[in-house]
Amino acid sequence: MPEGPLVDEFMRHLQASLDEAMEIEDKIERHDRILQLEIAIQEAIIFKNRYQELVSHGIDPLVLVSQRDGQEAPPPATKSQALTLGTTSCSECGSALDPDLDFCPACGAIQK
Repeated sequence: MPEGPLVDEFMRHLQASLDEAMEIEDKIERHDRILQLEIAIQEAIIFKNRYQELVSHGIDPLVLVSQRDGQEAPPPATKSQALTLGTTSCSECGSALDPDLDFCPACGAIQK
């Protein structure tokens, strides 16, 4: 028995939340929430279908791909990096740069 809810249960939760969102009085807030939930439901359906497709071809969808020999491992992503697109790294220390700063927050090197 799985420890948590399954994808189908999550999709039912999202559908129930969508029904509740229809009752939101503010038109803009209702629209935004409905859009969020519809996108989440679509992503859950895509995930479920893709998972089933991989299993039907004898591929374990949960196996992580191992790194190739000689290939440099990427640095671990921080929460802020996951939220920011197109991050660059410091030429001095390799740390992720904040696009709003003109210096590296890790080593202080001035960025051009």
